[in-house]
Parts: sequence; structure tokens; C-alpha cells
Amino acid sequence: MLDKVLIANRGEIALRILRACKELGIKTVAAHSTADRNLKHVLLADESICIGNAPASESYLNIPRIIAAAEVTNAIAIHPGYGFLSENADFAEAVEKSGFVFIGPTADTINMMGDKVAAIAAMRKAGVPCVPGSDGPLGDDMEKNRAIAKRIGYPMIVKAAGGGGGRGMRVVRSEDELENAISATKQEAGAAFNNDVVYMEKFLENPRHVEIQVLADGQGNAIHLGERDCSMQRRHQKVVEEAPAPGISQQMRDKIGERCRRACIEINYRGAGTFEFLYENGEFYFIEMNTRIQVEHPVTEMVTGVDLIKEQLRIAAGQPLSIEQEQIRLRGHAIECRINAEDPDTFIPSPGKIEMFHAPGGLGVRWESHIYSGYTVPPYYDSMIGKLITFGESRDEAIARMRHALKELVVDGIKTNIPLQLRIMDDENFFNGGTNIHYLEKKLEKEK
Repeated sequence: MLDKVLIANRGEIALRILRACKELGIKTVAAHSTADRNLKHVLLADESICIGNAPASESYLNIPRIIAAAEVTNAIAIHPGYGFLSENADFAEAVEKSGFVFIGPTADTINMMGDKVAAIAAMRKAGVPCVPGSDGPLGDDMEKNRAIAKRIGYPMIVKAAGGGGGRGMRVVRSEDELENAISATKQEAGAAFNNDVVYMEKFLENPRHVEIQVLADGQGNAIHLGERDCSMQRRHQKVVEEAPAPGISQQMRDKIGERCRRACIEINYRGAGTFEFLYENGEFYFIEMNTRIQVEHPVTEMVTGVDLIKEQLRIAAGQPLSIEQEQIRLRGHAIECRINAEDPDTFIPSPGKIEMFHAPGGLGVRWESHIYSGYTVPPYYDSMIGKLITFGESRDEAIARMRHALKELVVDGIKTNIPLQLRIMDDENFFNGGTNIHYLEKKLEKEK
């Protein structure tokens, strides 16, 4: 097992990694910014080291400083968590070249899956179903582009190959809009991602967002751990996640999961990863792969009993997977609500001091967070301050527990989106299951 791990992240995921390390007897180093000296994982780690000022560019995104921190603390490996540098191939390569273990896939894999065009090509080759599209980047020949769009059929969407987070995409509903959409998306992509390559694919009008969790050890072994539904979104950002996804049969789960498992073996994947799909009319369409642990990983842990972070650490230590596909059995239902420091109506971030905090509890309730009474939420980072997860033997029970847990949760001194989460839990359509990715946006628009 790894002797010492440097945690190159902050907040709840850093604390989650620290807990997994402690359970495996691994020493921990908390790399933190000047704004995060009093974070919970920094106070609990075996060692801590400041890597720079509050802006992420001077700390959590500064590759030389993170590697230097690993060197001076004699860490063996670096865990990137999610966000920041977790899917940065240059970081993964620099970590490995500096003699440390990167807890994640190889730089080549991150590069391939980070480029949407290359990722789709790899998935098609591996037999994973994809959205009908241009099957490659778009060139400057507009006549050819029009022919491709006609073959795909309108409406279609122009996407940046290196995009993410809802940026670098435009829906095109007629040929008249095509040329401007391609040009504008290329410009946006070049400015935002330093990569102006774009491609086209069919635009699905009312899909759900369903994703498959995988683990692979890079030694020819891979498993899938079922699916999550992440359709409750606002501006392409997930708000509520659940596992398993409503309406997905065991037969469908086995079929798509097996394709993802085989794809991992074919691309020699290493670590935890997620295949993200649009799901419409009983069909799965691959959109991208996240080569890291996901924010919503706890719901999968709750229904499978598998500690995904521990598996990441074991794989990074060179161990084969500790579980086989036949051992994975889904039990019950889990729901996760992201708790953000923001106004629940305007969604404006609400940093500041937490005057009073009380965590919810009870059977089937899990609270993942770094906050405490007296903690000051800084204005420099993502607004998420915690994740509330509930488990039940049925989906109805998980929702009922979530309602009560949200009412028990107290975060005074700043605004949070707890009222919004309560409205979602009380929403009849959410309760019935199977809402699409546009549902929450439309609901919020009606409530204005």
C-alpha cells in the first residue's frame, strides 16, 4: 500500500480522501492555499503544507508548487480529487515524471478522453453506443458541413472537442443557423479551452442524463457498478443525483454496463471513471467520459457497498481490483443533494462566516462536508459546501429521509440552496421519477 499521499484538493472531497487514507493506514499531507488553513482535512492531516495564495491559479492549479510540496514532504503519491487538475493530462504526466504516483489514469488516457472527438471514436470502436454525429472534427468546407448536418438531421448541436461544464455548445435548428453556430463555437472554444476544434451531433430534445460508474486496474480487470441518474440540472450543472436510475431494468443495466466494462479493458483504463450518457426512448448515447472520481460517487457507494476512494488508492498502489463483477449487487436506493452557499432564488454565491451549523442524522443519512460552526466560506472557489446523501430500501423511503434530513440541516450566517432542494423533493414529477435534463430549468422559470 502507498505510504504517504498528498491531497491536492480542498473541501469535502479532500476530507473524503483523508478518511479513506486513514482507514488504509496511509499517512496524509494536506496541500492548501492561504485561505484554507482552517479547513477540516488540513487540521486532521498528518502534515499540511501551504502551496500558495487563495486564487486557484496560485495554489490548487499551480503544478510546480504541488509537485514541490510532494517532494519536501516525501509523499509517494498525489490524489487530485475532482475539479482543479484532476483531468489535466499535463499534471498527470508531470507527477509521474517527477517520480510520484498519480492516483488516476495515465496522461495518454486523460488526453484521449478529454478530447470529445477522440473519445467518441474510441467508444465507437469499443462498441459503446454514441449519438449520431459528424464522426470527427468539422473543417472549413461549409458545403461539406451542411451535408453532414443534413445526414444527422436537425436539430443538431455544435460542440467544442475540448469543452465542458456547459460551455462551447450551440443548438442549431435550421441550415440558416449552421455557419454562424460553427464560427461562434470555434471562437468560444479557442478562447476558453485553447482548442478550437468542433464537431456536430444529433440534438436530443428531452433526454435524461444517466451515467455508468466503472473501476479498472490497468491490469486487464474492470467492473461497472451500475448507473446514476443526474438529470436534475441547472445550466448543465448537476443539483440532485440518485442511484439506481428510475426505470432502468437489470437487463438494460447489464447490457450497457458490460459495454463500458469492456471499453475500459480495451483502452487499458486505470482507476475510477464515469461514462456519461444521454438516455432517451430506451436508448443510451455516449457523450463523454470523466477520468476521475465524481462529486456524486457516494450514491453508488451506498447501493453497492464499495468504497470507491479506497479502490482508487489500491489501484494506484499497483494492486488488482479487490472485487469482481459477479460480486456487485445493487441494493436499495440513494439520493444526493448538493448543498451550495448561494441564494436559492437568484443563485448568487453567498460566501461568509457560518454562525451556526447542525448536521442531520439518523438511519440512512450521510453528510459529506468540510464546514463547521465558525468556518468562513471563502469567495474564491466553487460554492458547494456539502453533500447530503440518504439511503432507503426503496426510492420513496430515500426521498422521505431526504426531506427530513434537509429540514434538520442548519447552516446559519450565509444563504444556501436548501430551500430549493426541499422544493425538488416535494415536486410530484421528481417523485414519480424519470424527469429530463431540462425539467429543473423549466420549473424554475415557471416559479419566477
